[in-house]
Amino acid sequence: MNATRAEYPLASLYIGDLHPDVTEAMLYEKFSPAGPIMSIRVCRDIATRRSLGYAYINFQQPADAERALDTMNFEVIKGRPIRIMWSQRDPGLRKSGVGNVFIKNLDDSIDNKALYDTFSAFGDILSCKVVCDEYGSRGYGFVHFETQEAANRAIQTMNGMLLNDRKVFVGHFKSRRERELEYGAKVMEFTNVYIKNFGEDMDDKRLKEIFSAFGNTLSVKVMMDNSGRSRGFGFVNYGNHEEAQKAVTEMNGKEVNGRMVYVGRAQKRIERQGELKRKFEQIKQERINRYQGVNLYVKNLDDGIDDDRLRKEFSPYGTITSTKVMTEGGHSKGFGFVCFSSPEEATKAVTEMNGRIVSTKPLYVALAQRKEERKAILTNQYMQRLATMRAMPGPLLGSFQQPANYFLPTMPQPSNRAFYSPNPVAPVRPAPQWASHQSRPPQYQPPAPLMRAVPPRRMHSNISTMKQASTQVPRVPLQSQRVANIGTQTAGARAQVNASIMRAMPHYKYSCGVRNVQPIGSSAHLQQVLEPAVLMQGQEPLTASLLAAAPLQEQKQILGERIYPLIHEMHPTLAGKITGMLLEIDNSELLHMLESPESLHSKVEEAVAVLQAHQAKESAPKSAPQSLI
Repeated sequence: MNATRAEYPLASLYIGDLHPDVTEAMLYEKFSPAGPIMSIRVCRDIATRRSLGYAYINFQQPADAERALDTMNFEVIKGRPIRIMWSQRDPGLRKSGVGNVFIKNLDDSIDNKALYDTFSAFGDILSCKVVCDEYGSRGYGFVHFETQEAANRAIQTMNGMLLNDRKVFVGHFKSRRERELEYGAKVMEFTNVYIKNFGEDMDDKRLKEIFSAFGNTLSVKVMMDNSGRSRGFGFVNYGNHEEAQKAVTEMNGKEVNGRMVYVGRAQKRIERQGELKRKFEQIKQERINRYQGVNLYVKNLDDGIDDDRLRKEFSPYGTITSTKVMTEGGHSKGFGFVCFSSPEEATKAVTEMNGRIVSTKPLYVALAQRKEERKAILTNQYMQRLATMRAMPGPLLGSFQQPANYFLPTMPQPSNRAFYSPNPVAPVRPAPQWASHQSRPPQYQPPAPLMRAVPPRRMHSNISTMKQASTQVPRVPLQSQRVANIGTQTAGARAQVNASIMRAMPHYKYSCGVRNVQPIGSSAHLQQVLEPAVLMQGQEPLTASLLAAAPLQEQKQILGERIYPLIHEMHPTLAGKITGMLLEIDNSELLHMLESPESLHSKVEEAVAVLQAHQAKESAPKSAPQSLI
C-alpha cells in the first residue's frame, strides 16, 4: 500500500537530528507560529532522562502540520539542522521498502537538505537522510517517497548521474536479509583468493609466479607495512571461479618459503567477523553442554589447599576429569572447581561434601553456574524480597499517619468504622512523585493539644477528678520530651506508667485510627497539665542523633510537628497538604530544611506549584483533547 498524506489525519510530525539540549519549550517556541499545537514530547532515555535526539509534535490541524513540514524542515536549532517527517505509526510501512530509494557514492558536501532538494523533483518525500558518523557523511543515504512510482522515476533518472562530480548509484532499498541472500549466492562463485602465512620474504611478482599455474590471474597483491616489508598475507584474483577453486584445492596446506600457507576464499570483514562469532558461540555452547550438571563450584577453601588436595578430597565420589583452585599472584583465592565424569557422581559429591570441614573451614559445594545464570537468579531473588516488603501490611504509601502513643477516650463509633491497631513495620517510602502519581496530595493533620503523662502517684490521686471531668485521657510524653529524657527514663519505667494508666482507665480504647479528638470537658486541674504538642519557642534543636533515638514509626511525627507551624506561617490554608507532601522526603533532607529557611521555602513553593497544577487539572473539562503521543 502506498503511503499518502491522507493517511496522517492526526497531524503528527517526527522531528529528528535534535541537539541533546533541545527541550519542549524550545520546540514550542519554534513551531507555534505554524499553528495551534496540541502536544510536544522530546523522547528521553527512561533511566538517564537524556534526550534521544528526536521528538513528536501534534498540531490541531493537518494543514498546520503540513505548513511546518514545508517551511521549517532543515532549520537550525542549537547549531544542528533538524529533520522533519510525517509520524508513521505503522512500522510495517517503514520496513516494507515501498517507495524507499538507496543512494551511495555521495560526495562529503551533500547533506540532508541537498539530498532533499535534489530528489524532491520526482515526488513528495516522506523522509530523507544522509548517514553520518562523528567524522561526517559516510557516503550513502536514503530517500523515502510517498509512492513507488516516484521512487521508480528517481532511480531511472538519477542512477549513474554526477552529483558534485561524483557518479552516484541509485537503486531500490534492500533489507539486510535480502542483501545477505544475494551475497550468499555470489559467494558460491568466488574468483578472489586469500593467501596468508607465507612470511616476509614475498612480493607480488613471486606470488604471481606461484599461483599463475592454476589459471589466468587478473591481479596479485602482497600487503606491505610502512617499511615496505610483507605483512605475510595477500590476494590473487582469477578470471573465473573454476581457476580460483582449483588454486584453493591445490595450495591450501602446502609449504611456501618453509611455511604451511592457508589459501581460501577472500571474505569481507563483516562476513569474517560473523563467521568467527558463530564459531565461537558454537564452541561455547558445546562447552556448556559438556559440563552441564557435572562441574562443581567449591568455595571457602583453606589457603593451604591446592589442586592435588582438592582432587584427593573429592575422589571418593567418582571419576574426576579436572580440578582447579583459582589463584592470584600464587595465592589461593579461596574457591575452585571440580569436574566429574557424570551428573550422578557430581550430585553425590554435593550431598556429601557441602558443609564438611576440610582443614579448618567448612566447604560450600554446589553446581557451577555461568555468570549470566547467577546474575539472573540473584536479580530474581532481590525482586522477590522487594515485592515482599512492599506487600507487608502497614501505613499506605504516600500518606502520613500519627503514632499510636495516644490514649483516646471511648466514643460512640458508627458500625462501619473500625479501629486499626498500629503496625510495627516501618513503611517503605519511595521518592516523592507529586505531579504524576498521586490523584490526591497527602495531607498532614497537626495533632490537637493532648495531656502530658503524669507520674503514677499523681495519676492515682487525680483519677477521680479526671473521671468527673470526663475529658481526654493523658498520653505518654511528647516526642521531644521523650528524646530529651531518653538517658534518664528506662523502658521498664515507661511500661509501668502505661500499664497503670490502662488499669486505672478501663473505659478507654488504645488506637491510632482517630485523629484530632478535641477535649469534651475541662477542669482547673487539667488546664495546668495541658501542653501543646508542637513546641515553638524555647524548643530544643532537633538533630539527627535525637531523631534516630525515636522509633522509626514516630520519626515522621516528630518532623511533622516541627515543620507544620513553619509552613502554616507561609500558607495557612495549604499547610496540612504541603506538610504531608514534604514528609515524603528523606528524613535527612527534612532536617536540613529545618536548619535552612531558604531550603524550606524553596520546597514549599515547589509543593504549592504542584498543588496548583493538580487543582487546575481537576477543574479542566473531561473532554479536553489528550496527547497523541
